[in-house]
Amino acid sequence: MGLVTAATIAIKGATILLGKVAIIPVLIAALAYFNYDLMDPEHQPSVTKNLRKEYDFVVIGGGSAGSVVVNRLTENPEWSVLLLEAGGHETEITDVPILSLYLHKSKVDWKYRTQPQDTACQAMVDRRCCWTRGKVLGGSSVLNTMLYVRGNRRDFDQWESFGNPGWGYDDVLPYFKKSEDQRNPYLARNTKYHATGKILIPLHIHKSMGILYIKL
Repeated sequence: MGLVTAATIAIKGATILLGKVAIIPVLIAALAYFNYDLMDPEHQPSVTKNLRKEYDFVVIGGGSAGSVVVNRLTENPEWSVLLLEAGGHETEITDVPILSLYLHKSKVDWKYRTQPQDTACQAMVDRRCCWTRGKVLGGSSVLNTMLYVRGNRRDFDQWESFGNPGWGYDDVLPYFKKSEDQRNPYLARNTKYHATGKILIPLHIHKSMGILYIKL
């Protein structure tokens, strides 16, 4: 039985048993199987094969933070930057926010679990919750359903009180605003906490930048 025939039978069976919604996992499996992510024309950064002996900066992790750091560093054309990322490229599935839950425990997830909890995760096996973290270029922003969360003011202020000057909320707020291009008119009017016209985590790959993927 050919692959196409088998897939057709599986789709028909799933549709009859569970309804049309059941076709979604089948389509996702097909996208993953045929590696449609390799055909993505949307300016995927190329993997560096010929590494230099020296780099001015080496950034470990191409997640939300690492991508911003690399982008800022490569604004200086005199600097060479190497980005190390354990995961691979995004896939077609990662471009659809509603499908992000299907990415949990997949190849783009580190599949971490919390330590056993006394007051949380009580319905989970061993009282340990899944702690989804992105193992992909783009990091956890790839599979967090496009949520943008800055963090609680009190956490930043507490870190500062522990002896970390410059980590208070009022200190980091200008950098949050600098990385934001707020398009919501209602939020954009609140210029104390939001900004417009800024650059939000672009992945412009400079010619002096190399990307190396490491399989862990």
